[in-house]
Amino acid sequence: MEMLISPDKVQGHVAAREAGPLAYEALRAAMNQEGFRGYVWGQVLVVLERLDPALRADVAGELGRLYAASRSDRPVRVEVLRLLQEVGADLPGDPLAAERITELEKLGLEDSIWWAAGLEAVAEHELAAGRPLSAPVVAFLRRCALEAYRRPEMAALAKRLTDPVLNVGEAWAERAMEEAAEEPWRALLAHAATATAAKPTAKWDKAALALIDPLGPDAVRAAVLGWLPLVGRPRTFEFTTARHGPDANRTFDPYNANALRGLTWILALLPAHPETARTLGALVETALKKVAGLGPVNPKVANAGVNALARIDGDAALAELARLTTRVTYKATAKLLGAALDAHARALGLTREEVEELAVPAYGLTEVGGATLQLGDTTALLEVHGTAAVLRWRTAAGKEIKSVPAAVKRDHADELKELKAAVKDIGKMLGAQVERLDRQFLARRVWTYDAWRERYLDHPLVGTLARRLLWVVDGTPAGYADGALRTLTDDPVEAGREVTLWHPVGREPAEVVAWRDWLERHQVTQPFKQAHREVYLLTDAERATGTYSNRFAAHVVRQHQFHSLAAVRGWRNKLRLCVDDEAPPATRELSQWGLRAEYWIEGDGEEYGVDTTESGSYLRLRTDQVRFYPIDAPQNSAHCYGGEYRMWLRDGADPVEPLPLEDIPPLVLSEVLRDVDLFVGVASVGNDPTWQDGGPGGRFQAYWSSYSFGELNQSAETRRVLLERLVPRLAIADRCTIEGRFLHVKGELHTYKIHLGSGNILMTPNDQYLCIVPKSGTGAGPQTGYLPFEGDRTLAVVLSKATLLADDTRITDPTILSQIRR
Repeated sequence: MEMLISPDKVQGHVAAREAGPLAYEALRAAMNQEGFRGYVWGQVLVVLERLDPALRADVAGELGRLYAASRSDRPVRVEVLRLLQEVGADLPGDPLAAERITELEKLGLEDSIWWAAGLEAVAEHELAAGRPLSAPVVAFLRRCALEAYRRPEMAALAKRLTDPVLNVGEAWAERAMEEAAEEPWRALLAHAATATAAKPTAKWDKAALALIDPLGPDAVRAAVLGWLPLVGRPRTFEFTTARHGPDANRTFDPYNANALRGLTWILALLPAHPETARTLGALVETALKKVAGLGPVNPKVANAGVNALARIDGDAALAELARLTTRVTYKATAKLLGAALDAHARALGLTREEVEELAVPAYGLTEVGGATLQLGDTTALLEVHGTAAVLRWRTAAGKEIKSVPAAVKRDHADELKELKAAVKDIGKMLGAQVERLDRQFLARRVWTYDAWRERYLDHPLVGTLARRLLWVVDGTPAGYADGALRTLTDDPVEAGREVTLWHPVGREPAEVVAWRDWLERHQVTQPFKQAHREVYLLTDAERATGTYSNRFAAHVVRQHQFHSLAAVRGWRNKLRLCVDDEAPPATRELSQWGLRAEYWIEGDGEEYGVDTTESGSYLRLRTDQVRFYPIDAPQNSAHCYGGEYRMWLRDGADPVEPLPLEDIPPLVLSEVLRDVDLFVGVASVGNDPTWQDGGPGGRFQAYWSSYSFGELNQSAETRRVLLERLVPRLAIADRCTIEGRFLHVKGELHTYKIHLGSGNILMTPNDQYLCIVPKSGTGAGPQTGYLPFEGDRTLAVVLSKATLLADDTRITDPTILSQIRR
């Protein structure tokens, strides 16, 4: 084994004037993978600093030879750069300049190094020698200066590095620098990069307006709107060193992130434009995309986009704020969005809910779900189908054509661009409105009839959803069919005073079944479950426990999937880390009811890398009770590892007991338990067909088996009832039967049992497990015909698997064939 380096040994080479061994030991110390940033490396540097010129020159020559012989693909070491600087920089002719530049260029492919003490001296020497730093090296130094542990000298150096104006490595920044290479464009980009605060000052805005003026607002808008859609694309070159923590190649360059904030501020200073709002909304969503080990990629940029939208006047910006409110789950950004909408509401003298309703634009639709535009001899038909928009084209002779006519592309390019943008906008907004409407069941909203017709039933966009839902007009349930609002007996409802959203809780079973028949008779597919909505009534077991429900206890769920679902459904949750810390339960505050619902959870496991991510967050959670408290009750919390939940009391406050479940309004109980059922039904490891072995160490085998093929939960029961009506209409009906928890499918090779809850499969003989992993986006397929509601992915998976297995002799997938032909 090679002996460790010691300062005495290095000093001995100096005393003997042994340049070769001294250079070797110094380079070995600098390249050592365990690093010598502490005592030993510091002592080596001290020795080198004291070398006389003659010995230093000899050591420089030996270093040059040794460096040339070292591996060119070895990891970059700041210590090597320091060594080359210390030995060669002050010698005549700077004999190690080429080697130093080579090592410096390697740093251009690094993210940042926060401990890079002395690196600024190397850079300063290169600049003083008249050798400009390359763009990647400048970018590296700027990132180092922004690190939390930066040195003042590094920050001062970075401030003087003004060329290039942005950091290379990101597609949007390189495009911006290419298009804004000349003044005053370059000055505008440089000003954007100074946006280091949360909001612009009046002074910053004034300087920005002075730069915008000679360029013209339209030109500035066009340029910036061309750059921002490139944000989030893969880096133009990747960092070479994989460091502990989040993948730096998937994050935003922090220096460029400041410039992005500045560009959003600049857009807010320009006259309002629909494309501006559209682009800012997309930027917010891009900046909030999750990165493993980090979370949202850059919330600061997202928040800047929200603040910019809040400063822009006009319906388009307000609509984008309203849309983002239903999409954004990151707490800080969601809070900004809420504040922006509240400010609009106060300014207009309306409620927040009314602003969200009025903010939905028509996107060019002139009637509910459609618009017709004449572009020369071609007719464009913009239509809403379900929760998506489509464009159709018709010639002057009335013939439909699939592609955009050449004459439209040539003579109506601007109109075509707006139509294509409208298709995308409609799809995004419809998804947002589905989420918003699905949350209205607990909002206790009551509309005046006229306002409801304007904002819902007859709204060109929202009407495509509202006309597929059931409503209650002056106490009379009604749905829309054949061009009018109608009762269960198809009598028209032409006027009223008050309107509420229909819910099956409190309705007689016969009425619920009748409305399901009505929807099927009129071929109405609801945007989410309403007539088929699961109802969760209080059970005898819950009456016995009194203040808590164990209905969804003892499950194992994927933490990050659970966390995302909870946020979408309006719950607040804190990711559990495998550390000595406490966390509150997942909670949903129901302000309209004065209640807080809690779902108790805890982290599962204790082995890093097996039970956790690299950053230490648990991969899985175990679930426990559902409870209800008054909304202002003190918060409960428990250790992230698990253990008893306790209520934190301050200032001598008395503990608050959980509320009896019998006192919770049935609608609230049902909707909260439905949310929890959704969390378990989607995030449970029991849904994963690849977990037959029970996961890590097989310790989830019993749970996986019991969940994958066990009793059906409420949503699966709803699925079973629907399939009993649907299966007889399928092309494979003669091969299918429903028995208990399974859809039985008779193939040529086996009979298969598809579990109606998990979608997992057993096959004859002996109930062998068959693993089929559904493809992303699996749909029910055209053979299923009418479906009464959208959004049940498990239903689509069950039907897709049934169709595949009914004709099992034609299966070609080798992973499936290897199982069914054993």
